[in-house]
Amino acid sequence: MKKEEAGGVSEVKKKRKRKEIAVYGNYRSYYGYRINHELEEDPRMKVLKKEWFEGKDCLDIGCNSGLITITIAKKFNCRSMLGIDIDHDRVEDAFWQLKKIVRMDSAKKMSLKACKSTVSERENGVEDSTNAPLNEKDEEKRGKLRDCSASKERDLFDIVSFQQENFVQSRNPSPNTHYDTILCLSVTKWIHLNWGDDGLITLFSKGGIFVLEPQPWDSYYKNRLVSETTAMNYRSIKLHPDCFQEILLDKIGFRMVEDISSKLTDSKTGFNRPMLAFYK
Repeated sequence: MKKEEAGGVSEVKKKRKRKEIAVYGNYRSYYGYRINHELEEDPRMKVLKKEWFEGKDCLDIGCNSGLITITIAKKFNCRSMLGIDIDHDRVEDAFWQLKKIVRMDSAKKMSLKACKSTVSERENGVEDSTNAPLNEKDEEKRGKLRDCSASKERDLFDIVSFQQENFVQSRNPSPNTHYDTILCLSVTKWIHLNWGDDGLITLFSKGGIFVLEPQPWDSYYKNRLVSETTAMNYRSIKLHPDCFQEILLDKIGFRMVEDISSKLTDSKTGFNRPMLAFYK
């Protein structure tokens, strides 16, 4: 082989190595190219309803680095939120993201608490020009303020957790495990390609409220060759995304569906996908 040809082959191999292949859709930095950098939060947050999550036990299937998982738990005050992903590295990313957000929130709360404490002391006459010591009544008042503040706030670490799990092939699913709300955002294609129609039906079979963001059929074609399994399953798939609503309502047992897609704005090109909420 000539040097020029060898060099060309080598360059092609390098390019292939650089190109990330995510067999399960488990891309690194997924939210980096999913969300416009000028936006403060994921556009999908605008269409999610507080009542689906507040005080509820929730599950996010295919959580990736956990950004929307954490945001929902924090914004809507879930009782619990579990994010699962098949990729151990993405779960590690999610734990790192959780620690980072908790650390940032703690710093903000400390700063805010110090400011509020100063204002409260001045308003209630606790601090005066002579810097007189606090009397018993003032001490009691400050104690009640602290107790009230502590009781209202829950540590995000107590609400959000992550674990590596293959939802379709979980060997020991607890029969007593129930989730009030399940999120399945841009995950159906990868489960469908890797586990076929049977895997999809398994995915659809749980949850009280099921929030679904399915990828379109034409995107399956683009990813069908990421592995031999996906190529084989692509050829045998019979349940296409335009049938999902019918399957969930007529076969799985959900009683109604709400299409929340029309309110979705600011999504990047290529991510303008339908969003549906199914109710049992």
